[in-house]
Amino acid sequence: MTKKILAALAASAALIAPASAQIAPEKVAALRDAALKDDLAWDITEGLTTEIGPRQAGSEAEARARDWAVEKLKALGFQNVHIETFDVPWWERGEASAEITAPFPQSLTLAALGNSAATPAKGLSAEVIGFDSMAALEAADPATIKGKIVFVTHRMAAAQDGSPYGPVGQIRRSGPSVASKKGAAAILIRSIGTDHHRVPHTGVQSWVDGAKPIPAAALANPDADQLERVLKRGKPVTIALNITARMAGTRKSGNVIADVPGRDPNAGIVLVGGHLDSWDLGTGAIDDASGVAITTAAAKRIMDAGQPLRTIRVVWFGSEEIGLFGGAAYARAHRYEKHALAAESDFGADRVWRFSTAVKPEALPAMKPIAEALAPLGIVLNRKNGEAGGSDTDDLQRSGVPMVSLNQDGTRYFDLHHTADDTLDKIDPEQLRQNVAAWTTLLAITANDTTEYGPVTPSKE
Repeated sequence: MTKKILAALAASAALIAPASAQIAPEKVAALRDAALKDDLAWDITEGLTTEIGPRQAGSEAEARARDWAVEKLKALGFQNVHIETFDVPWWERGEASAEITAPFPQSLTLAALGNSAATPAKGLSAEVIGFDSMAALEAADPATIKGKIVFVTHRMAAAQDGSPYGPVGQIRRSGPSVASKKGAAAILIRSIGTDHHRVPHTGVQSWVDGAKPIPAAALANPDADQLERVLKRGKPVTIALNITARMAGTRKSGNVIADVPGRDPNAGIVLVGGHLDSWDLGTGAIDDASGVAITTAAAKRIMDAGQPLRTIRVVWFGSEEIGLFGGAAYARAHRYEKHALAAESDFGADRVWRFSTAVKPEALPAMKPIAEALAPLGIVLNRKNGEAGGSDTDDLQRSGVPMVSLNQDGTRYFDLHHTADDTLDKIDPEQLRQNVAAWTTLLAITANDTTEYGPVTPSKE
Protein backbone atom coordinates (compact mmCIF):
# COMPACT_ATOMS: atom_id res chain seq x y z
CA MET A 1 0.00 0.00 0.00
CA THR A 2 1.08 3.53 -0.65
CA LYS A 3 1.58 5.98 2.23
CA LYS A 4 -1.44 7.98 0.99
CA ILE A 5 -3.73 4.93 1.23
CA LEU A 6 -2.44 4.05 4.70
CA ALA A 7 -3.00 7.63 5.83
CA ALA A 8 -6.55 7.61 4.42
CA LEU A 9 -7.35 4.32 6.21
CA ALA A 10 -5.98 5.67 9.48
CA ALA A 11 -8.07 8.82 9.15
CA SER A 12 -11.20 6.79 8.44
CA ALA A 13 -10.54 4.59 11.48
CA ALA A 14 -10.15 7.65 13.66
CA LEU A 15 -13.53 8.94 12.52
CA ILE A 16 -15.27 5.60 13.03
CA ALA A 17 -13.76 4.72 16.42
CA PRO A 18 -15.57 7.28 18.56
CA ALA A 19 -18.97 6.33 17.17
CA SER A 20 -18.35 2.63 17.78
CA ALA A 21 -17.67 3.29 21.46
CA GLN A 22 -20.75 5.40 22.05
CA ILE A 23 -23.89 3.94 23.53
CA ALA A 24 -27.04 4.01 21.39
CA PRO A 25 -29.63 6.65 22.38
CA GLU A 26 -32.36 4.04 22.67
CA LYS A 27 -30.27 2.07 25.19
CA VAL A 28 -29.64 5.24 27.20
CA ALA A 29 -33.39 5.90 27.24
CA ALA A 30 -34.09 2.34 28.39
CA LEU A 31 -31.56 2.60 31.22
CA ARG A 32 -32.94 6.00 32.22
CA ASP A 33 -36.54 4.86 32.31
CA ALA A 34 -35.75 1.65 34.21
CA ALA A 35 -33.96 3.72 36.87
CA LEU A 36 -37.24 5.50 37.64
CA LYS A 37 -38.16 2.30 39.51
CA ASP A 38 -34.89 2.18 41.45
CA ASP A 39 -34.93 1.04 45.09
CA LEU A 40 -31.20 0.79 45.74
CA ALA A 41 -30.66 4.49 46.48
CA TRP A 42 -33.38 4.37 49.12
CA ASP A 43 -31.95 1.18 50.61
CA ILE A 44 -28.48 2.75 50.92
CA THR A 45 -29.82 5.99 52.40
CA GLU A 46 -32.05 4.13 54.83
CA GLY A 47 -29.31 1.71 55.81
CA LEU A 48 -26.63 4.33 56.39
CA THR A 49 -28.88 6.65 58.41
CA THR A 50 -30.41 3.80 60.43
CA GLU A 51 -27.44 1.51 61.08
CA ILE A 52 -24.86 4.26 61.53
CA GLY A 53 -26.79 7.49 62.12
CA PRO A 54 -24.85 10.76 62.62
CA ARG A 55 -21.30 10.54 61.20
CA GLN A 56 -19.25 13.47 62.44
CA ALA A 57 -15.90 13.76 60.70
CA GLY A 58 -13.21 11.92 62.63
CA SER A 59 -15.66 10.16 64.93
CA GLU A 60 -15.98 6.48 65.74
CA ALA A 61 -19.31 6.59 63.88
CA GLU A 62 -17.60 7.83 60.70
CA ALA A 63 -15.13 4.94 61.01
CA ARG A 64 -18.03 2.48 61.31
CA ALA A 65 -19.62 4.14 58.29
CA ARG A 66 -16.49 3.47 56.22
CA ASP A 67 -16.59 -0.22 57.13
CA TRP A 68 -20.32 -0.29 56.38
CA ALA A 69 -19.66 1.28 52.98
CA VAL A 70 -16.94 -1.23 52.10
CA GLU A 71 -19.21 -4.15 52.93
CA LYS A 72 -22.09 -2.64 50.96
CA LEU A 73 -20.03 -1.77 47.86
CA LYS A 74 -18.41 -5.20 47.74
CA ALA A 75 -21.80 -6.90 48.08
CA LEU A 76 -23.07 -4.83 45.14
CA GLY A 77 -20.24 -6.13 42.93
CA PHE A 78 -17.92 -3.12 42.75
CA GLN A 79 -14.20 -3.79 42.30
CA ASN A 80 -11.08 -2.41 44.01
CA VAL A 81 -13.13 -1.41 47.04
CA HIS A 82 -10.88 0.10 49.68
CA ILE A 83 -10.40 2.86 52.24
CA GLU A 84 -7.77 5.59 52.00
CA THR A 85 -7.22 7.21 55.38
CA PHE A 86 -5.95 10.64 56.40
CA ASP A 87 -5.76 12.70 59.58
CA VAL A 88 -8.23 15.41 60.58
CA PRO A 89 -8.54 17.74 63.58
CA TRP A 90 -11.07 16.52 66.14
CA TRP A 91 -13.58 18.95 67.65
CA GLU A 92 -15.97 17.95 70.42
CA ARG A 93 -19.29 19.79 70.51
CA GLY A 94 -20.03 19.46 74.21
CA GLU A 95 -23.00 21.41 75.54
CA ALA A 96 -24.30 24.85 74.66
CA SER A 97 -26.86 27.04 76.39
CA ALA A 98 -27.71 30.72 76.48
CA GLU A 99 -30.21 33.01 78.12
CA ILE A 100 -31.04 36.66 78.04
CA THR A 101 -30.57 37.84 81.61
CA ALA A 102 -31.56 41.49 81.05
CA PRO A 103 -33.76 43.28 80.31
CA PHE A 104 -36.23 40.44 79.58
CA PRO A 105 -34.93 37.12 81.03
CA GLN A 106 -35.55 34.07 78.80
CA SER A 107 -33.66 31.15 77.30
CA LEU A 108 -32.35 30.91 73.73
CA THR A 109 -31.98 27.88 71.47
CA LEU A 110 -28.58 27.56 69.80
CA ALA A 111 -25.85 25.19 68.56
CA ALA A 112 -22.10 25.66 68.72
CA LEU A 113 -20.35 26.20 65.40
CA GLY A 114 -17.55 23.88 64.35
CA ASN A 115 -14.19 24.74 65.99
CA SER A 116 -15.89 26.98 68.55
CA ALA A 117 -13.91 27.59 71.71
CA ALA A 118 -15.39 27.04 75.16
CA THR A 119 -16.58 29.69 77.56
CA PRO A 120 -14.94 29.78 80.99
CA ALA A 121 -16.03 26.84 83.16
CA LYS A 122 -18.72 28.94 84.85
CA GLY A 123 -19.81 30.49 81.56
CA LEU A 124 -19.61 34.14 80.55
CA SER A 125 -22.02 37.01 80.82
CA ALA A 126 -21.68 40.09 78.65
CA GLU A 127 -23.58 42.82 76.89
CA VAL A 128 -24.72 42.11 73.33
CA ILE A 129 -23.96 44.32 70.35
CA GLY A 130 -25.99 43.62 67.20
CA PHE A 131 -25.12 43.94 63.50
CA ASP A 132 -27.44 43.46 60.55
CA SER A 133 -24.76 42.21 58.13
CA MET A 134 -21.23 40.96 57.81
CA ALA A 135 -20.26 44.26 56.23
CA ALA A 136 -21.53 46.16 59.29
CA LEU A 137 -19.43 43.97 61.58
CA GLU A 138 -16.34 44.47 59.45
CA ALA A 139 -16.82 48.25 59.50
CA ALA A 140 -17.38 48.48 63.27
CA ASP A 141 -14.97 50.25 65.59
CA PRO A 142 -13.22 47.60 67.75
CA ALA A 143 -13.71 49.85 70.78
CA THR A 144 -17.49 49.29 70.54
CA ILE A 145 -17.05 45.50 70.44
CA LYS A 146 -14.31 44.75 72.97
CA GLY A 147 -15.55 42.42 75.72
CA LYS A 148 -19.06 42.11 74.27
CA ILE A 149 -21.02 39.31 72.65
CA VAL A 150 -21.41 40.07 68.97
CA PHE A 151 -24.70 39.13 67.30
CA VAL A 152 -24.90 39.12 63.49
CA THR A 153 -28.25 38.69 61.76
CA HIS A 154 -29.35 38.46 58.10
CA ARG A 155 -32.21 37.32 55.93
CA MET A 156 -31.50 34.30 53.72
CA ALA A 157 -33.94 33.73 50.86
CA ALA A 158 -34.88 30.30 49.58
CA ALA A 159 -33.84 29.68 45.97
CA GLN A 160 -33.94 26.78 43.57
CA ASP A 161 -30.21 27.04 42.89
CA GLY A 162 -29.25 27.75 46.51
CA SER A 163 -27.25 30.79 45.45
CA PRO A 164 -27.96 32.92 48.57
CA TYR A 165 -25.95 30.44 50.66
CA GLY A 166 -22.62 31.65 49.30
CA PRO A 167 -22.75 35.30 50.41
CA VAL A 168 -24.85 34.75 53.54
CA GLY A 169 -22.64 31.83 54.60
CA GLN A 170 -19.73 34.23 55.01
CA ILE A 171 -21.30 35.28 58.30
CA ARG A 172 -20.66 31.80 59.67
CA ARG A 173 -17.39 31.12 57.89
CA SER A 174 -15.68 34.46 58.60
CA GLY A 175 -17.76 36.22 61.26
CA PRO A 176 -16.16 34.51 64.27
CA SER A 177 -12.62 35.44 63.19
CA VAL A 178 -13.61 39.05 62.48
CA ALA A 179 -15.37 39.35 65.86
CA SER A 180 -12.40 37.80 67.66
CA LYS A 181 -9.90 40.18 66.09
CA LYS A 182 -12.06 43.11 67.18
CA GLY A 183 -11.96 41.90 70.79
CA ALA A 184 -15.37 40.22 71.14
CA ALA A 185 -15.91 37.86 74.07
CA ALA A 186 -18.10 35.60 71.91
CA ILE A 187 -20.23 35.62 68.76
CA LEU A 188 -23.78 34.54 68.05
CA ILE A 189 -25.13 34.45 64.50
CA ARG A 190 -28.55 33.91 63.01
CA SER A 191 -28.53 30.33 61.66
CA ILE A 192 -27.58 30.07 58.01
CA GLY A 193 -30.92 28.65 56.95
CA THR A 194 -34.30 29.49 55.44
CA ASP A 195 -36.63 27.78 57.92
CA HIS A 196 -38.71 29.23 60.74
CA HIS A 197 -38.32 26.30 63.13
CA ARG A 198 -36.71 26.48 66.54
CA VAL A 199 -33.90 24.25 65.29
CA PRO A 200 -30.40 25.78 64.97
CA HIS A 201 -28.08 25.16 62.03
CA THR A 202 -24.48 24.24 62.83
CA GLY A 203 -21.57 24.35 60.36
CA VAL A 204 -17.84 24.77 60.25
CA GLN A 205 -15.83 27.96 60.65
CA SER A 206 -12.05 28.29 60.87
CA TRP A 207 -9.92 30.72 62.81
CA VAL A 208 -7.84 32.72 60.36
CA ASP A 209 -5.13 35.37 60.39
CA GLY A 210 -4.16 34.66 63.96
CA ALA A 211 -7.66 35.18 65.38
CA LYS A 212 -7.94 33.86 68.94
CA PRO A 213 -10.66 31.19 69.23
CA ILE A 214 -13.75 32.47 71.04
CA PRO A 215 -17.14 30.85 71.76
CA ALA A 216 -19.20 30.84 68.54
CA ALA A 217 -22.75 29.60 68.08
CA ALA A 218 -25.80 29.86 65.82
CA LEU A 219 -29.23 30.81 67.13
CA ALA A 220 -32.33 29.10 65.78
CA ASN A 221 -34.05 31.55 63.45
CA PRO A 222 -37.05 32.28 65.74
CA ASP A 223 -34.61 32.97 68.58
CA ALA A 224 -32.65 35.32 66.35
CA ASP A 225 -35.95 37.08 65.61
CA GLN A 226 -36.57 37.36 69.32
CA LEU A 227 -33.11 38.76 70.05
CA GLU A 228 -33.58 41.33 67.28
CA ARG A 229 -36.84 42.49 68.86
CA VAL A 230 -35.26 42.71 72.31
CA LEU A 231 -32.37 44.80 70.96
CA LYS A 232 -34.79 47.15 69.22
CA ARG A 233 -36.29 48.05 72.61
CA GLY A 234 -33.19 50.20 73.06
CA LYS A 235 -32.15 48.91 76.48
CA PRO A 236 -28.79 47.22 77.20
CA VAL A 237 -29.10 43.47 76.58
CA THR A 238 -27.05 40.96 78.54
CA ILE A 239 -26.67 37.28 77.68
CA ALA A 240 -25.28 34.48 79.84
CA LEU A 241 -23.55 31.95 77.58
CA ASN A 242 -22.15 28.52 78.36
CA ILE A 243 -20.34 26.41 75.73
CA THR A 244 -18.14 23.41 76.57
CA ALA A 245 -16.81 22.67 73.05
CA ARG A 246 -13.12 21.92 72.60
CA MET A 247 -10.46 20.86 70.15
CA ALA A 248 -9.13 17.44 71.17
CA GLY A 249 -6.22 16.45 68.96
CA THR A 250 -6.22 14.47 65.72
CA ARG A 251 -8.35 11.57 64.50
CA LYS A 252 -8.45 9.32 61.44
CA SER A 253 -10.88 9.89 58.62
CA GLY A 254 -10.92 8.41 55.14
CA ASN A 255 -12.36 8.07 51.66
CA VAL A 256 -14.10 4.89 50.49
CA ILE A 257 -13.35 4.14 46.84
CA ALA A 258 -14.93 1.61 44.48
CA ASP A 259 -14.55 1.01 40.76
CA VAL A 260 -16.47 -0.29 37.81
CA PRO A 261 -13.43 -1.15 35.64
CA GLY A 262 -13.65 0.05 32.06
CA ARG A 263 -12.67 -1.77 28.89
CA ASP A 264 -9.98 0.78 28.06
CA PRO A 265 -7.62 1.72 30.92
CA ASN A 266 -6.37 4.67 28.86
CA ALA A 267 -9.82 6.21 28.40
CA GLY A 268 -9.78 7.81 31.84
CA ILE A 269 -11.94 7.70 34.92
CA VAL A 270 -15.44 9.11 35.31
CA LEU A 271 -15.59 9.97 39.01
CA VAL A 272 -18.90 10.33 40.84
CA GLY A 273 -19.84 10.37 44.50
CA GLY A 274 -20.76 12.39 47.54
CA HIS A 275 -19.57 12.67 51.13
CA LEU A 276 -19.92 10.03 53.80
CA ASP A 277 -19.61 12.22 56.89
CA SER A 278 -22.39 14.36 58.33
CA TRP A 279 -22.89 16.76 61.18
CA ASP A 280 -23.77 15.22 64.51
CA LEU A 281 -27.16 16.84 65.10
CA GLY A 282 -29.21 14.83 62.57
CA THR A 283 -28.62 11.56 60.72
CA GLY A 284 -27.31 13.20 57.56
CA ALA A 285 -29.98 11.94 55.18
CA ILE A 286 -30.02 14.87 52.76
CA ASP A 287 -26.43 15.85 53.59
CA ASP A 288 -25.19 13.56 52.24
CA ALA A 289 -26.31 9.93 52.58
CA SER A 290 -28.63 10.50 49.63
CA GLY A 291 -25.74 11.77 47.50
CA VAL A 292 -23.57 8.68 47.92
CA ALA A 293 -26.68 6.54 47.47
CA ILE A 294 -27.78 8.21 44.23
CA THR A 295 -24.39 8.00 42.53
CA THR A 296 -23.76 4.44 43.73
CA ALA A 297 -27.15 3.25 42.50
CA ALA A 298 -26.53 4.82 39.09
CA ALA A 299 -23.06 3.29 38.79
CA LYS A 300 -24.49 -0.10 39.74
CA ARG A 301 -27.04 0.15 36.94
CA ILE A 302 -24.34 0.87 34.36
CA MET A 303 -22.21 -1.98 35.72
CA ASP A 304 -25.13 -4.42 35.44
CA ALA A 305 -25.78 -3.30 31.84
CA GLY A 306 -22.31 -4.37 30.65
CA GLN A 307 -18.72 -3.20 30.98
CA PRO A 308 -18.37 0.49 30.08
CA LEU A 309 -15.53 1.90 28.01
CA ARG A 310 -14.25 4.12 30.79
CA THR A 311 -13.78 3.20 34.43
CA ILE A 312 -16.50 4.56 36.68
CA ARG A 313 -15.16 5.40 40.11
CA VAL A 314 -17.50 5.95 43.05
CA VAL A 315 -16.01 7.89 45.97
CA TRP A 316 -17.65 8.29 49.35
CA PHE A 317 -15.57 11.23 50.60
CA GLY A 318 -14.74 11.62 54.27
CA SER A 319 -14.64 14.79 56.37
CA GLU A 320 -16.25 17.16 53.89
CA GLU A 321 -18.17 19.09 56.53
CA ILE A 322 -15.15 20.26 58.51
CA GLY A 323 -13.10 21.56 55.61
CA LEU A 324 -13.13 19.37 52.46
CA PHE A 325 -10.38 17.11 53.81
CA GLY A 326 -11.52 14.08 51.80
CA GLY A 327 -11.52 15.87 48.48
CA ALA A 328 -8.04 17.26 49.08
CA ALA A 329 -6.72 13.86 50.15
CA TYR A 330 -8.17 12.18 47.06
CA ALA A 331 -6.69 14.80 44.73
CA ARG A 332 -3.24 14.32 46.28
CA ALA A 333 -3.37 10.53 46.17
CA HIS A 334 -4.70 10.27 42.60
CA ARG A 335 -3.17 13.31 40.93
CA TYR A 336 -1.34 11.22 38.32
CA GLU A 337 -4.44 9.30 37.18
CA LYS A 338 -6.40 10.48 34.17
CA HIS A 339 -9.83 11.74 35.17
CA ALA A 340 -12.01 12.16 32.11
CA LEU A 341 -14.80 13.78 34.11
CA ALA A 342 -15.95 14.31 37.70
CA ALA A 343 -19.35 15.03 39.26
CA GLU A 344 -20.72 15.11 42.81
CA SER A 345 -24.17 14.82 44.36
CA ASP A 346 -24.26 16.95 47.51
CA PHE A 347 -27.39 19.06 47.53
CA GLY A 348 -30.09 16.84 48.99
CA ALA A 349 -32.43 14.48 47.19
CA ASP A 350 -35.05 16.68 45.60
CA ARG A 351 -35.61 16.63 41.85
CA VAL A 352 -32.76 17.40 39.46
CA TRP A 353 -33.83 20.41 37.40
CA ARG A 354 -30.70 21.55 35.55
CA PHE A 355 -27.62 20.11 33.84
CA SER A 356 -24.49 22.27 34.12
CA THR A 357 -21.07 21.87 32.54
CA ALA A 358 -17.48 22.97 33.00
CA VAL A 359 -15.71 21.39 30.05
CA LYS A 360 -13.37 22.67 27.38
CA PRO A 361 -15.18 24.51 24.55
CA GLU A 362 -14.35 21.81 22.01
CA ALA A 363 -16.26 19.28 24.14
CA LEU A 364 -19.51 21.22 24.27
CA PRO A 365 -21.05 19.34 21.28
CA ALA A 366 -20.66 16.14 23.34
CA MET A 367 -22.86 17.69 26.05
CA LYS A 368 -25.82 17.97 23.67
CA PRO A 369 -26.72 14.23 23.64
CA ILE A 370 -26.60 14.24 27.45
CA ALA A 371 -28.93 17.23 27.64
CA GLU A 372 -31.31 15.63 25.13
CA ALA A 373 -31.42 12.37 27.09
CA LEU A 374 -32.05 14.25 30.34
CA ALA A 375 -34.85 16.41 28.93
CA PRO A 376 -37.64 13.79 29.41
CA LEU A 377 -36.86 13.94 33.15
CA GLY A 378 -37.70 17.65 33.17
CA ILE A 379 -34.05 18.71 33.28
CA VAL A 380 -32.92 21.80 31.37
CA LEU A 381 -29.45 22.66 30.12
CA ASN A 382 -27.52 25.50 31.74
CA ARG A 383 -26.24 27.16 28.60
CA LYS A 384 -23.41 28.94 30.40
CA ASN A 385 -20.42 26.58 30.38
CA GLY A 386 -18.20 26.79 33.46
CA GLU A 387 -20.83 26.68 36.21
CA ALA A 388 -20.44 23.03 37.24
CA GLY A 389 -18.47 21.84 40.25
CA GLY A 390 -18.65 20.31 43.70
CA SER A 391 -17.16 20.70 47.14
CA ASP A 392 -15.20 17.43 47.23
CA THR A 393 -14.17 17.74 43.59
CA ASP A 394 -12.90 21.30 43.98
CA ASP A 395 -9.21 20.34 44.08
CA LEU A 396 -9.61 18.17 40.99
CA GLN A 397 -11.33 21.02 39.19
CA ARG A 398 -8.49 23.39 40.02
CA SER A 399 -6.10 20.92 38.44
CA GLY A 400 -8.05 21.06 35.17
CA VAL A 401 -10.39 18.06 35.48
CA PRO A 402 -13.65 18.79 33.60
CA MET A 403 -16.86 18.81 35.62
CA VAL A 404 -20.58 18.41 35.16
CA SER A 405 -23.37 18.96 37.68
CA LEU A 406 -26.88 17.62 37.97
CA ASN A 407 -28.36 20.49 39.95
CA GLN A 408 -31.05 19.52 42.42
CA ASP A 409 -33.92 21.75 43.49
CA GLY A 410 -32.62 23.52 46.60
CA THR A 411 -35.79 25.41 47.50
CA ARG A 412 -36.20 23.58 50.82
CA TYR A 413 -32.63 22.35 51.26
CA PHE A 414 -31.58 25.13 53.64
CA ASP A 415 -34.63 24.50 55.82
CA LEU A 416 -32.88 21.29 56.88
CA HIS A 417 -29.17 21.80 56.19
CA HIS A 418 -26.88 21.12 59.21
CA THR A 419 -29.80 20.67 61.61
CA ALA A 420 -31.29 17.95 63.79
CA ASP A 421 -34.10 17.83 61.20
CA ASP A 422 -31.81 16.26 58.56
CA THR A 423 -33.42 12.83 58.83
CA LEU A 424 -34.70 10.09 56.53
CA ASP A 425 -38.33 11.20 56.58
CA LYS A 426 -37.31 14.30 54.59
CA ILE A 427 -36.40 12.15 51.57
CA ASP A 428 -39.09 11.85 48.88
CA PRO A 429 -38.63 8.38 47.28
CA GLU A 430 -40.06 9.50 43.93
CA GLN A 431 -37.71 12.46 43.66
CA LEU A 432 -34.83 10.24 44.77
CA ARG A 433 -35.57 7.86 41.86
CA GLN A 434 -35.58 10.78 39.42
CA ASN A 435 -32.07 11.60 40.65
CA VAL A 436 -30.92 8.03 40.01
CA ALA A 437 -32.42 8.15 36.51
CA ALA A 438 -30.55 11.40 35.78
CA TRP A 439 -27.23 10.05 37.04
CA THR A 440 -27.75 6.77 35.18
CA THR A 441 -28.27 8.77 31.99
CA LEU A 442 -25.13 10.82 32.61
CA LEU A 443 -22.97 7.78 33.28
CA ALA A 444 -24.38 5.73 30.41
CA ILE A 445 -23.19 8.37 27.96
CA THR A 446 -19.98 9.72 29.50
CA ALA A 447 -18.57 6.33 30.45
CA ASN A 448 -18.97 5.17 26.84
CA ASP A 449 -17.79 8.28 25.01
CA THR A 450 -14.27 8.83 23.68
CA THR A 451 -14.62 12.61 23.71
CA GLU A 452 -11.89 14.39 25.67
CA TYR A 453 -13.87 16.76 27.89
CA GLY A 454 -10.78 18.51 29.25
CA PRO A 455 -8.40 19.64 30.47
CA VAL A 456 -10.12 22.84 31.47
CA THR A 457 -8.11 25.95 32.24
CA PRO A 458 -8.86 26.79 35.89
CA SER A 459 -10.71 30.06 36.47
CA LYS A 460 -8.63 32.95 37.84
CA GLU A 461 -11.60 34.21 39.86
